[in-house]
Amino acid sequence: MLIEIDDGSGFCFGVTTAIKKAEEELAKSEFLCCLGDIVHNGQEVERLKNMGLITVGHADLETLHDTKMLLRAHGEPPQTYIKAKEQNISLIDATCPVVLNLQKRIRKAYEEGGQIVIYGKNGHAEVIGLVGQTDGTAIVIENLEDAKKLDFGHDIQLFSQTTKSLEGFREIVKYIEENMQEGARFSYFDTICRRVANRIPNIRNFAAQHDVILFVCGKKSSNGKVLYNECLSVNPKTYMIDGPSEIDFQWFKNIESIGICGATSTPKWLMEDCKKKIEHEQA
Repeated sequence: MLIEIDDGSGFCFGVTTAIKKAEEELAKSEFLCCLGDIVHNGQEVERLKNMGLITVGHADLETLHDTKMLLRAHGEPPQTYIKAKEQNISLIDATCPVVLNLQKRIRKAYEEGGQIVIYGKNGHAEVIGLVGQTDGTAIVIENLEDAKKLDFGHDIQLFSQTTKSLEGFREIVKYIEENMQEGARFSYFDTICRRVANRIPNIRNFAAQHDVILFVCGKKSSNGKVLYNECLSVNPKTYMIDGPSEIDFQWFKNIESIGICGATSTPKWLMEDCKKKIEHEQA
């Protein structure tokens, strides 16, 4: 039976850089604080925890001081930087360059005035950082239905969370363009990361090539949910698992190939572990 791991799956550039920075610091120190889960994958968080990475929340900033803290790839609002300075916390900023550039563009647009709209997931770490650039005034829309509630009589500047769907973004752009009132201006900025967006056609193609798909993904990953559903739409025998322990060997009856893939937050070593478990069962 063929077992193939998708070459295009695994950490995106931003997550890879954040983890590398954490590992480099932990090689010199006994522990390091990280503001929020460094990546939305429990297995990888646990691996780094065993190396000395301590996950803290925003509420902990009130009690932390005179220490080092890693900011993950998702980015943070300006208030986090202010609070860290007040508490004498030395920051290791691992904000993804794509997210950092988006934050700057939103801040500039906000300072110039107008209605700032962000296509993204409410409460997502990246979106919280983006809204923070507008002092909390940006409107977050998650889908076309939310877009229909906008005030089309005022200027609108539309941005997108870097990991959102290109198709969804274009649908919203089209709707807003068709509904803007006379005298109001609409401008939009396609700020979706192509390294993530391009995974959709690639992973659909991969899913179509195998009898069964194991989609390895942490339960917190929003990107994972999107990619999993893309796989499922192509191959109904797609199963989301957190790791090797969730593999059900009943899935593999009378099949010739298994494809293993994952989210931008799924480590390659975890997909390898899944493959090894299946191979061990076959032996």
